[in-house]
Amino acid sequence: MYAIVTDNEITKFINHPKSLVIGDVRYPAKIFSVWSASELNAIGIYEVVFDDSNKKDEKWYINTNQSFDFDGNEVTASYGTATPKAHADTTWSQDDEDAGDLPSDKEVGDVKTEGLKTQLIRTIKQQASGLLAPTDWYVVKASEVSDYSVPTNIATYRASVRTKSNEMETAITNASNTPALETLYTYTTDSDGVQSRPLGELPVLES
Repeated sequence: MYAIVTDNEITKFINHPKSLVIGDVRYPAKIFSVWSASELNAIGIYEVVFDDSNKKDEKWYINTNQSFDFDGNEVTASYGTATPKAHADTTWSQDDEDAGDLPSDKEVGDVKTEGLKTQLIRTIKQQASGLLAPTDWYVVKASEVSDYSVPTNIATYRASVRTKSNEMETAITNASNTPALETLYTYTTDSDGVQSRPLGELPVLES
């Protein structure tokens, strides 16, 4: 990506090399591949330098739009300070009702906007349910056939899924803010090359 700078102001962006007119001169597209940076700069064309140092994971943060700046020598595209997404639910308040903003199917105290915790816990529940589903038939059979019992390894596995799921939900609930939630999900690699995260993983049934 390139920018055209006129009188120290960015006047146009060029996403792909193309023929263009600057002043009274038409330049072919090939100048972008054969000219040096200083030669391009001399006619007011600068390659945009992207600074992503403030950009954060959009799962956890709301990034600003990029802003473009020319400092006399370089055009940069950068982000402002990212805003953490809400980690807790927001609820409909009495002020909302007084202002007439409360939907007819909601009451004061109902969830207005789900926070990350609610969304993450829902995902954990869905994942745990997905892991348990293939062995549900053991439990159904045991409830319908009097002389049949769920195999010990299956019963142990199902209990371990529920236990770990509950532990993960508690860890998410206890996270004090969005950065704390992000930390729970951040993988690190130990000296043996093993990756893990503080939240841990749901167990998988051994075949």
